[in-house]
Amino acid sequence: MEITKREVTLSVTIIAIMLLIGFVIGSKISDSELDNNEKYNKALKIESAELFQYGMNTNVGNAFVFGDLEAVDTVSYPEVKGEYLYIKRVKERYTSHTRVVRSGKTTTVQTYWTWDKVGSESKHSESIKFLGAEFDYSKINRPKTNHIDTVKESSRIRYKFYACKSKYSGTIFTELKNGTISDKSDFYRDMTINETVKRLEVRTGTIIFWIFWITLIIGAVYGFYYLDNNWLNR
Repeated sequence: MEITKREVTLSVTIIAIMLLIGFVIGSKISDSELDNNEKYNKALKIESAELFQYGMNTNVGNAFVFGDLEAVDTVSYPEVKGEYLYIKRVKERYTSHTRVVRSGKTTTVQTYWTWDKVGSESKHSESIKFLGAEFDYSKINRPKTNHIDTVKESSRIRYKFYACKSKYSGTIFTELKNGTISDKSDFYRDMTINETVKRLEVRTGTIIFWIFWITLIIGAVYGFYYLDNNWLNR
């Protein structure tokens, strides 16, 4: 592949234009991240039940609140011990499958068995408490579940159980107004307020964009060199 001077000149122009576009897009992404970080920096930091309730009653706005998240009315299934904020029961059946295996000129059909999901159901508490204040279950996004038990009904049927404990400590980022918190407020399990702020104050969007954009520029220039560019010599 022979690269002419005109191709080099035009490729430099392509790079300059794409870099200019990249700076425009990148600055918008950076501004958005800075706005989010400013929102986190200006948010109140609350750890007392009295201040939490006062903030909700007086519409103080964004806040990080640290406290205990707990179920008011716990749930469970008869097959497992314990009471939970949320519990899911997954039914699995031990199922026979076949596959064709080729070895040289020989073809055989093999049979193998796997536990396959055939159904599921779940329960959750209707009400929760956070830092002493009671809310509907949907107000705070629950933590991720953990596998707690597997119970066999027969040699072919078993149930796997996944659950959230009845009580956790952690931080929420939410908006305090109208006597309550935002719907579906994120809960950061086992994290202090400072740890939560550090986790949220990231600027990876700008970095990811520039990695993608530079890769795109390299690909565009490389592809341009491989095109039939005889029209440049006319």
